[in-house]
Amino acid sequence: MRSRDFRQPPVVKVVPREDAPRGTPGRWPDSIPAVRELLDAGLDLQPGVTFLVGENGSGKSTLLEGIAMAYGFSAEGGSASAQHRTRPSESDLSERIRLQRGIGAPRWGFFLRAETMHGFYSYLEENPTNSPEPVFHEMSHGESFLAVLDTRFDSPGFYCLDEPEAALSFSSTLTLIATLRRIADAGGQVLCATHSPVLASLSGAHIVEVGEWGLRTSAWEDLELVTHWRSYLAAPERYLRHLLD
Repeated sequence: MRSRDFRQPPVVKVVPREDAPRGTPGRWPDSIPAVRELLDAGLDLQPGVTFLVGENGSGKSTLLEGIAMAYGFSAEGGSASAQHRTRPSESDLSERIRLQRGIGAPRWGFFLRAETMHGFYSYLEENPTNSPEPVFHEMSHGESFLAVLDTRFDSPGFYCLDEPEAALSFSSTLTLIATLRRIADAGGQVLCATHSPVLASLSGAHIVEVGEWGLRTSAWEDLELVTHWRSYLAAPERYLRHLLD
């Protein structure tokens, strides 16, 4: 991925705050190995696109949420100016880290969180701007996500996405890949948590695999996610007979 317009990406590094209160070992979120590693050693964020890939409960969404909130986004998504909230459920991770910002980098950004987008659409209806907006609630789940890509992912900045593939078909996922490529080529930066081997296959992306080991850089073809999907699609009956017998 190339960054033509800016000397550094919007976020260079995530570092633990020295003055932050210590967590309680064995209690969430400190019980998650990936969170513990972030708080012990920090995390360098690469220019372009970075994917966080891991099983349910591995901590990828907790990491993404903490970093997004430290940047200034609401835990429930939107731009930094869209501070809508319903029921607080986030961890205190954002209060225990700080972001090293890139010199000369843009400040714009957006946090797309699949599980809270319905509430974000309602927030937009209740707080209209002067610009025409799509009527998100009258669209299908996938169509509304694509409309967000068209209207919010339109300039370089810092974009956080939590499992965006949840609403997207195969062809729509390819549209998202093209959008992420365009943002990276323009000098923007993307941090995305995903279960999708299709989305994670974006050429040139940096992949961090999250699990019981903490955080480790991985090649796409070496991901457990890719290995499992390849094995299943090659012979689904081998998996299904153990479930259905």
